This record gives sequence, structure tokens and C-alpha cells, in this order.
Amino acid sequence: MFKNKSIIIFGGTGSFGHAFLDRLISNKNIPKEIKIFSRDEKKQDDMRKLYKSPNIKFLIGDIRDYSAVFNATKNVNFAFQAAALKQVPSCEFYPIEATKTNILGTENILNSCIENSVSKVICLSTDKAVYPINAMGISKAMMEKLAISKSLLKQNTTTICVTRYGNVMGSRGSVIPLFIDQIENKKKLTITNMNMTRFMMTMDDAIDLVLHAFKFGKNGQLFIKKTPAATIDVLVKAILSLKKKELNYPKSIIGFRHGEKMHETLMTKEEMICSKEFKNYFVNDPDTRDLNYEKFFTIGKKNIKVIEDYNSKNSYNLNIPEMKKLLIKSKIFNKSK
Repeated sequence: MFKNKSIIIFGGTGSFGHAFLDRLISNKNIPKEIKIFSRDEKKQDDMRKLYKSPNIKFLIGDIRDYSAVFNATKNVNFAFQAAALKQVPSCEFYPIEATKTNILGTENILNSCIENSVSKVICLSTDKAVYPINAMGISKAMMEKLAISKSLLKQNTTTICVTRYGNVMGSRGSVIPLFIDQIENKKKLTITNMNMTRFMMTMDDAIDLVLHAFKFGKNGQLFIKKTPAATIDVLVKAILSLKKKELNYPKSIIGFRHGEKMHETLMTKEEMICSKEFKNYFVNDPDTRDLNYEKFFTIGKKNIKVIEDYNSKNSYNLNIPEMKKLLIKSKIFNKSK
């Protein structure tokens, strides 16, 4: 798919960018050019020394700066938008910063890609965008709306798709590295609520979803991967078991942080009604109607089944052995430990 093509990864120095870059360069048909766009010069320098590849080009800039994004997307075939402010508590204290990056920054990327005739853009979203209660989720929900609205413009140069997934195990901000660090430094585990549930996805799963959307996605489509979930209680017990610690290891219940939910949702009830279900994915097509609703009418269906949203409580919940297996698969733990 990428042979002799130019690719740009916005937020390329983050967890997803690193893993996605590894996947790209492990392929025999490595892209002609991979642009890593971010504002973190230290991480870029570390990556430059690590990869030492002539195919990788590092661009320092902020997606809030339209001119920087516009220049970066010239002569690019495909773009992946992974740049975001992602820390829920931080965004609660600085919601305007989340707005500038997650919404306005994404608009800069989409407008630049359309102007420069980039063939396809994949925007990465999160379960926190569904029924959002925090600034990070609200800004990501608006990012999704923005991407879909841009896809409906009367332009045929750029295909825009969105992927939405839950907690990526071991990524920046994930609680798993925090728990491991606390155990290794003989500190108490700081836990919000043992019955809280979260979707559990490996980074490889996240990349698979993005590549699936890239390969099969049509303009304006939203892709969601079917994902198991787990309670914090199961997650903690699985980590303690893998670290060969007793289950009564010291814990401190700290309560909910700013903007946190008890359970996360990957699809709303309304989206579930309209979605297409496949073996491993859900796909939602955009609503292509315009504001002239007089042109449209609907006939209600009788005996519609009661549809639930797709959340981390009613999704398949992992037990401790399954959670341990997924942790090992995520490469956070070495199998020999």
C-alpha cells in the first residue's frame, strides 16, 4: 500500500507514532518517505539516532500553526493524525488548550491535506469522545464531527476516515506502566475504583484498526474495533501475578480523578442502530443529508429491538488469566518474568 509513497504522521513522536513507524519500516515495501511531525525536538532527536533511516524525515512544528502544517503536507500521499492532548485531568484544567490542539489543529491538518491533494487522511479518536463528560472527550468528539464534515465537502481529492478505540495498554498516560513502576519501587498502588472498567487493546490492535481503515475506508466512515474490557480489579490482580507479588499488595484507593468515568463507551445507541457489523469491526457511514430536511422522510420500523450502547461494562470482560495473556501479548511484560 505504501510502496513509493510519501507518508506523514502527525504526533509521530508519541506512542502510536513510534509503534506505527516500526510497523512501516518492518515491511519489505517501505514508503519512499515517512515524515514525523511533532513539536518535541528531544524525542525527534532520540528517534533520529534510533532509526538512522534515510527514508525518515523529521519536521518540528505545531499542528496549531497552519503554515507549518500546510508546508509539511506538500507532496504527501497519505496522512495519519495522531497528534493530541490526551491527558484527561490536564485537559480539565486547560480546556482551551485541548480545543486549540484537538479541534483547531485537526482542522489545520484537514484543510492542508485538501489543499495539497493528499489522497487519504486517517484521524485517530478515542472512546472518551462518546457521551463525553470531560474536556478531552468533548474536544475529540468535535474532532470527529469536524473530520466527517470535511469529508462531505464537494471535493474529490482527499478521503477522510476516523478510527475510534479505547485504552491502548502501555501507551503514554496508560495506568499500566504506573502500576508496574509503583510495584518495582515498592510503593502503594494508587487506584481510583476497583469496579471501574476500561477497554483493553494492544498497540498492535490499534495499528491494525488504523491500517484496516486506511485500506478499506471510504470517505466519511468511522471505524471501531470490537474490544474486550476489564475491571481495574482484574487488571491489578493480573499485573501482581505477573510481577510475582501477593494479591494483598498494599493499595491506596484515591477515588476518581478529574473528568473520569466509571465505564467507557465505544459506540452510542444511535450509532449502533446505523452501524454495519463485521467480524472484528463496526463501520458507520456518514449522514449525507443536507440541512433541507423537507427533501427527506423516514418510516419508523415496528418492534424495534432495544439497543444498548457498546460500553466497557457490557462488552466481553476478561478474567485474570485472559488479562495476563493480553498483558504478555502487549509486550509490556517479558514472558520470562
